[in-house]
Amino acid sequence: MSDTTCPVEGLLKMFAGKWKSQIFRLSVDGPLRFNALLRQIEGSNKQSIAVALKDMEEQGILEKVVVTQKPLHIEYNLSEKGRAFVPIFQQLESTFF
Repeated sequence: MSDTTCPVEGLLKMFAGKWKSQIFRLSVDGPLRFNALLRQIEGSNKQSIAVALKDMEEQGILEKVVVTQKPLHIEYNLSEKGRAFVPIFQQLESTFF
């Protein structure tokens, strides 16, 4: 058995976890703010959203930006790596839905 993993398996693991796919889908439309995610993702809670955002930031899918305008706030944007996944997910949506 090889030590290399299937690229598809790696992609699925990257987006596995509570709320990650919904967060990714919402991030395609523009910057995300924490409280807006809580309102938009039904059934979510602060802890699960925080964990998902941190994981996606660590994986390089999202970038955390501190906006110093008043009021000070944090936004999450798709990184270059994250934007590279957009056509893949668009193709999946058009094929299956």
